[in-house]
Amino acid sequence: MNAQSSALLRDVTTSLPRNPFLAGRAADQEANAVLAAAPAELFRRLLADQESEVGLLVARRVLAGFLTGEYEATGPDDLLDADAIADYVLGARAGVERTFAGLWDRDAKIRDAVLRQRAPLALLGACWLDTVSQAATQPAVIVNRLFGQYFLLQGEGTAARGVAERRRRALVGQGVHLPQIAAADFLKQAGARPLTALHGAFHLALSRLPAAFLPEVVGVHYAVHALGVDDLLLGTDPLLPEEQVRPVLAEYLKLTAQAPSGAEDRRRLLAAVRLVVRLEQEHAALLTELAEWYAGLSLDAKVAAIVARHAPLAGRQHRSVRMGDRRLSEWLDDEKLDVAAFVAEFRNSRQMRPSQDGSCRFLKAIKFGGPMFGIFDESEAATFTAWAEAIAAGEPADLDFRLNTAGDQAADRWADVLARTEPADMVIAEEADSTLDDRQFFYRLVNFECFPHILPMARERAEAGLAEAELLFTHGAGGRLTNAEYFDYTPDALMKRVEEIYWDKLVNPYRPLIEIPDRDEVIFGQTTFALGSLIDGSWAHRISNLGRQHRRSDSMLFAIYADEMGRGDVAKNHITLINQVLASMDIRLPHIRDKEFMDQDDLPDELYGFSIHQVCLSLFPDTLYNEILGYNLGIEMFGLGEMRLHEIQKLRCHNLDISYEQAHLSIDNFSAGHARQSVDIIVAYLDDVWRNSGDDAVQHAWRRIWRGYASFAYFVEHALVKRVRAELEELSDAVDLVI
Repeated sequence: MNAQSSALLRDVTTSLPRNPFLAGRAADQEANAVLAAAPAELFRRLLADQESEVGLLVARRVLAGFLTGEYEATGPDDLLDADAIADYVLGARAGVERTFAGLWDRDAKIRDAVLRQRAPLALLGACWLDTVSQAATQPAVIVNRLFGQYFLLQGEGTAARGVAERRRRALVGQGVHLPQIAAADFLKQAGARPLTALHGAFHLALSRLPAAFLPEVVGVHYAVHALGVDDLLLGTDPLLPEEQVRPVLAEYLKLTAQAPSGAEDRRRLLAAVRLVVRLEQEHAALLTELAEWYAGLSLDAKVAAIVARHAPLAGRQHRSVRMGDRRLSEWLDDEKLDVAAFVAEFRNSRQMRPSQDGSCRFLKAIKFGGPMFGIFDESEAATFTAWAEAIAAGEPADLDFRLNTAGDQAADRWADVLARTEPADMVIAEEADSTLDDRQFFYRLVNFECFPHILPMARERAEAGLAEAELLFTHGAGGRLTNAEYFDYTPDALMKRVEEIYWDKLVNPYRPLIEIPDRDEVIFGQTTFALGSLIDGSWAHRISNLGRQHRRSDSMLFAIYADEMGRGDVAKNHITLINQVLASMDIRLPHIRDKEFMDQDDLPDELYGFSIHQVCLSLFPDTLYNEILGYNLGIEMFGLGEMRLHEIQKLRCHNLDISYEQAHLSIDNFSAGHARQSVDIIVAYLDDVWRNSGDDAVQHAWRRIWRGYASFAYFVEHALVKRVRAELEELSDAVDLVI
């Protein structure tokens, strides 16, 4: 294809068509409950819930509050080019640096508290890019530029090299040890303030709806990296410095100059930039306030903070203990515990009265062998020891202290806005329309960010397809290109089966075609595969979302997806390649995300089921993870051997583009390519399952993986499935006659 033709195919999308946000009533009510909960619960729900309608509704409401609420960020609205935006953001960065000046001239405990407080935001990485690459957005130029940088930030397929793990190692290097961000106690261990959780909720919400909020993604991506708050705090070199993100910003602004929605897209981008500046300034103020609070803590105040942390679980353990005129359980069970009054009473209690050996009852109780040993960590025990020594020395009490409220005023304002802001585009429906035909259903699946109510139907469709595919567990050996017959797993057994498929079904049967079909027949044959090719890689597009990447197989599968998308190089992107092939046949389709695609008449209706199954699987990367691994094996092996070679021969004969077929024949090779990598992914995953749960769990996980493979084979082996169903129907009829 010549350069002029390639230019005509260039996807210069800067924002997706605006659709109403269609939500179910029950899910909307549950989303309201999540938003009414504490900020920490909002953060955890957005992080953990990657598959439900409720999660998307919560994300939409959070974005409405931060982006269009009454508390919208202010700032210049006349920044017309990338350099002007950069001057504004870098000026804000200088202000943040001044805010942090002298922050580290405090003791190590203050530094620890500040770094812990920032960790929930630092360890989000660039989560807003997690699913910016998807069927609805590919192969847009700006999406590929963003994905190229995301691939870098993800460690280029090795999570340990990615930005989140680099920051985790930097935290450890400074003595800050935290569980994984998805751990149930992560926010507690970080001591996250409500404002920190709310800021994190904004980034997580954007990560759930990046296609619908593409201008905001570009603005957030630039502003966060240009401000570089986390590298300032950690003293690390940025993995993606400002001078590398500014060209992406500039290219996006250039694209908007030609877009019908360009003026609105630029407005949305600039609003997102201003918001990030405000949020980072807000959080810098929180960290400074936190440091000042820690610096001003007296020993009595430090004891009060420890008491406040442990009080909710402590009262019932001390029913027989009295302190002053009250039982200790009465003190600690009080929801409105006056911590200052408690500390004053505790100071004068017999538990803290110095004994002849210089200790006291309380210190003896928390030491090894005492009834409270293990309740307090080493740092807390040291604080109590210093406090007891101060009491014994006759130092006066300092009870004029306040509890930690760093950032709470700003948090209260944001919480109020989130509670009162309704997305203008939200439409509440009783339930999803079960009468949708395949074209309508596919359209909503591709645009699922705007149609979250489709997710329950997608789950049902995926499960039904997987269940039907188990037919091939006993009849799969007769497949022409696959063999989905079930077998018990061992690494050797898997490799043996895959090699048999490769040689016996894909390679050895190949003979060059003696007669080439005419041009129309070749083109029709290509159209039967085209819809699946237009969503190439989509089965794995959500596999590297934040909160995952905890298994070796996650990074390995993400690397395959990155290859399918050209690692950010739009010319190597497989969606670009299939569009080139179709263009060489004079087939130019609307994008699959567009309503007009539902009316196209170039691709046959009867093959929508294959693509629908693939997209349905992709929407459940947690609960259908095993099945995705098996499906991935099937589709990557499909790129090899006889079928591809014949297609290349036919296309060449009619001077049609072979780039898509050629790319798969090469990249999917069985020596070291995607086909072999797909086997290695399954082995690595099941090895982890075995280490954690043993042999029985491996076989259970394997059965699910293999039904994922069978679900691919089910759509490929039309003749086999038809024959087997006919045979089973005849057998059933015969049994009925006998009965």
